[in-house]
Amino acid sequence: MKIPKQAYTLEFKELAIKRVKDGQALAGVAKELGLVEQALRNGVKAAGAGTLSGAAGKAVTPEEMELSPLRAENIRVKRELEIMKKAAAYFAKDAL
Repeated sequence: MKIPKQAYTLEFKELAIKRVKDGQALAGVAKELGLVEQALRNGVKAAGAGTLSGAAGKAVTPEEMELSPLRAENIRVKRELEIMKKAAAYFAKDAL
């Protein structure tokens, strides 16, 4: 199952980068906002170089911004569930 590419607004990116520059740990900010650490690291680097840009196209509503990390977490949980099912089947086969 492939995670769809996320598009974030310029304001969202600037807010995340500001939190990192204010001294919060990059990993903590990324996890809290549902971002990949490398994406946030690239954003901080782009902001330093002055090349930070937002998502092109339609405006993203606050509800969509809230749903984005939840969708990513849902995909992660589904993957974990698949692994648990396979592990349970494997160990049940050995118990017989």
